[in-house]
Amino acid sequence: MSYQKMIIGVLLLLAMGFSAWSLLIDAHSPTAATTSSTTLDAFMEGVEAFVMDQQGKPSLKLVTPKMVHYTDNDTTDIFLPQLTLYRPAHQPWIITSQYAKATQGINQIFFWNNVIIHHPADYSTPTTIIKTPSLSVSPEKQTAWTQEIITVDQPNMTVRAKGMESDMISGTIKLLSQTSGEYVPGF
Repeated sequence: MSYQKMIIGVLLLLAMGFSAWSLLIDAHSPTAATTSSTTLDAFMEGVEAFVMDQQGKPSLKLVTPKMVHYTDNDTTDIFLPQLTLYRPAHQPWIITSQYAKATQGINQIFFWNNVIIHHPADYSTPTTIIKTPSLSVSPEKQTAWTQEIITVDQPNMTVRAKGMESDMISGTIKLLSQTSGEYVPGF
């Protein structure tokens, strides 16, 4: 089973279970109203979801206090998301923000409002923190991109740029334009 199909299958099973649960509650409610395609069809609270690779190791983890799914455009609003993308033999990338919107399952996730990407130090790179107003992520490909202003902080160094493309598997970050940096040697 492919990674994307497994993710979609898990999310669909969760959505169906919560849909059935919410329909049962609404059916017994005296003020139950008919729903339209612009209303939510499922929601989850206190979510901690893992996606495993073919060897049974975690490849992705999503933690959020609340998710809301809409059928009309197959999108999911995610509040205070924390997305962890695991990599073989390296530290994971952790992405947080105030809000996110996932499309087509979790094929693409758009983060906005105080986006922070954190990569703990490993044997090849120091601790890295990237801040930007918004960010698009493809969890399956483990890529991220933005056209917004970014700030990259590493020990003794700060780099600012407009736009970036990142391959989180290899750990490469391509700064797109207006790049400037500041280096402060340690003591």
